[in-house]
Amino acid sequence: MLLKHVPTVGNLLEGIIHVPVARLKGINRHFGVLYSTLPTCNELPRKLKKSERKPPVRSFNELKREARLKRKERQNAREIILQPPENGLLVEHLVPVAREVYAARTELLSTVSRLIKYTAIYTCSLCGEVHVGHPPHKIRTCDVQGSLSSKEHAWVRGGIQHVLPLVESFHLYDRIGRAVSHKEMLEVDRIPAIVELCIQAGFDIPEYPTRRRTFPVYSIAGKMIDFEKRFPKDFSLGEDIDACGFRYNRKRMDKDTHPAELYSNDIKVIAVGGMKAWEKMCSGSSKLMETYAVQTCGYCPEVQVGPKGHRVRNCQAYKHQMRDGQHAWQEARISDLVPPVYVYHVQDQQNNKPLVNELRRYYIMLPAVVELFAQCGAPLEPKYAGAMRDVVIPEMDEEKWVV
Repeated sequence: MLLKHVPTVGNLLEGIIHVPVARLKGINRHFGVLYSTLPTCNELPRKLKKSERKPPVRSFNELKREARLKRKERQNAREIILQPPENGLLVEHLVPVAREVYAARTELLSTVSRLIKYTAIYTCSLCGEVHVGHPPHKIRTCDVQGSLSSKEHAWVRGGIQHVLPLVESFHLYDRIGRAVSHKEMLEVDRIPAIVELCIQAGFDIPEYPTRRRTFPVYSIAGKMIDFEKRFPKDFSLGEDIDACGFRYNRKRMDKDTHPAELYSNDIKVIAVGGMKAWEKMCSGSSKLMETYAVQTCGYCPEVQVGPKGHRVRNCQAYKHQMRDGQHAWQEARISDLVPPVYVYHVQDQQNNKPLVNELRRYYIMLPAVVELFAQCGAPLEPKYAGAMRDVVIPEMDEEKWVV
C-alpha cells in the first residue's frame, strides 16, 4: 500500500514546486475579495535618505577601470580618434529626435496647463506631496518637521509646476568647451534641461545659439585640439555674445513653451494627445541621453547637460562642506531630467469620496501627469499595467475582515 502512494506524493510535491510564489504568499480570499498583503507599489523607486547617494548608472568599479585606461592613454603622445558627439559634431540621425522631443514638450505643457483648469491639483504646504483630483486624500503620510501630530497634510491648491517640476541647466555655447565657473554663475543663462539637451542634439533656437562645428576636434595626449577658428566666417558676433562663448542675453524660457491653442473642446481628446506627448518626450529624451551625456549631482537635484558638470559651488546637500559646496557629479538618468511625481490613483472618479488612511495599502500610485490624463479620460499605457494590480478595494466595513 505504501508503494502505491509514493508516486502520488511525488506528483503533489512536483506540483507544489511549480506553483508561482505569488499564489502561495501574500494572497488571501475573504468574502470574494482578492487582495495582496505585499507593500503597495513595490515597483516604485525607494525614497533615499538625505545622507544617501543616488545609485550610479554604472558601478564605481567600472568607472575606476575606465578612468585608469584613460590615464594610460594620456601618457602616450598620440592622437585619439573621437566619434560624434565627443568630437564636437552632431549625430545626424538624432537631430529629428531632438526636434520631436522639443515639440512633444511644448505640446505637453500646453495640454497640462489647459487640463488643470478642469481637474484640481493639490499640494501639501509642509511636505510637498501632490494629489490630483477633488477632494484630496486623507492618508496620513506627512512626517516632516513642523507637521501636525496626526500626520495629516495641509492641502493648498497647486499648479503645473507641481505636476511637471522644472529642472534647469546652464546653457552652453560650446558643449565641449570649458565648464561654467563659480564666478560666471550669474552670467550664464539657465534654461530647462530638456531644452538644453535638444539644443545640443541639433535643435536650433535663435535666442540661445550654440556652436556648430564643421570640422572635428582632436584629442592628443588627453588635450582637446581645435583646428577650426573660434567662429566660422558665416557667423557674426552679436552684442550679447562674449568672446569666451557665453551668452549674456537675459531672456528666459518660461514663456516660450505655450504653443498655439488647442482647438478641440473635447477634454478626452486633449488628454489622449497629452499622454502621447508625455510618452514621446520621455522615450525621445532617453534615446538622446544614450548618446549625449547628462550629469547630475549624487546628493542634490542639480543637472548639467554636457560631457562634464559645472564648477558652481551651490550644493547644499549632505556634507557639502567637505566638498566646498561642489557637486558630486555622476551620470544622470531620465528620472533626473524628468523627475517623477507619484500620486495616488483614484479609480472611481464619480464617487467623490477621499482616499482614507485605513485602506492605503490597497491604493496604487502613478506619475502625476499620467494620473491627470487618466482622470480626464485618457486610457493608460500598457507600461503602467504592472502598477495596476487586479485589486478590489473593500469598503470600510469589509476591511476589518481582510486580514
